[in-house]
Amino acid sequence: MALLMALVTFVVAAVISMLVWLSFASESKQEVIQRRIDAVHRAERRGSINLGVELVRDEMMSSVPALNRMMLKWSWSTRLQDFVMQAGMRTRPGKILLLSGALACGAFLVAQKFSSFPWPILAGGLAGALPLAFVAIKRRRRLRQFEERFPEALDLLNRAIRAGHAFTTGLSMIATEAPEPVAGEFRTTFEEQNFGLPLRDVLQNLSDRVPLIDVRFFVTSLLIQKETGGNLSEILDNLSRVIRDRFRIYRDVKAKSAHGRLTAGILIALPPMVVLALRVINPHYIGLLFDDPLGPIFLWGAAIMQIIGSLLLWKIVHIEV
Repeated sequence: MALLMALVTFVVAAVISMLVWLSFASESKQEVIQRRIDAVHRAERRGSINLGVELVRDEMMSSVPALNRMMLKWSWSTRLQDFVMQAGMRTRPGKILLLSGALACGAFLVAQKFSSFPWPILAGGLAGALPLAFVAIKRRRRLRQFEERFPEALDLLNRAIRAGHAFTTGLSMIATEAPEPVAGEFRTTFEEQNFGLPLRDVLQNLSDRVPLIDVRFFVTSLLIQKETGGNLSEILDNLSRVIRDRFRIYRDVKAKSAHGRLTAGILIALPPMVVLALRVINPHYIGLLFDDPLGPIFLWGAAIMQIIGSLLLWKIVHIEV
């Protein structure tokens, strides 16, 4: 009897383990297939290929069916999805919108108990913008990492071509040997090439996923070289040198504008810090701005002018190279 119970337990555990393994394996395969089909879908939207049938369903924007149906009708949902994808996140756009809405409602209700109009609206707006700001920061950081490591990938591709390898072999070498996030993007490019997409669509998909001027130069150079001919190795060498020179100039400009950026930061932070300090040190002195009916009007006017001035200062001290 004990032997039979042990055998049944072993069989049940084996079946459960097999089901769990198959479920994870199927999800992984579905993700790979979905990425490849997404590339076909982007090429179809550009009108460059015609498969004659509709292969791709609309992507899931949210796991909530009602929200998913609503977002599929909104034109900006695709841009939000691309924005999240460029940040290297696997989160669905609907989840970010739900989180923003929950944070906005929570901050509004909490602020409503401690203050009057218009501070609850301002608190709700700031809290609701936090998830999008987090995605924007991650996107900018990831694109900056890609831009800094992109010349190394070009050098690796150049060496592979000089050694006599095919262009697609160079893409696979970048996908396996380059650091992230360069390796991940070129891995997707290599998989799209293996899937059967034309080289033009593969490269244009790369420029869509990585909206950087250097990647556009790279794609344009390859497409021109493919149509007109020329020394691809020399093109890649020149492009890598130009990107490195641009980064060198950018670092020089950043070092020389450090004093201006520090001054801009102090000028931006000075008015709200003075208001907070007076609110703590001498609340009766500054309380008139909050108690008088005209006080909120002056505060809103000062806040709007402060935002406009901050944007102008930030635009002046941040020089694009």
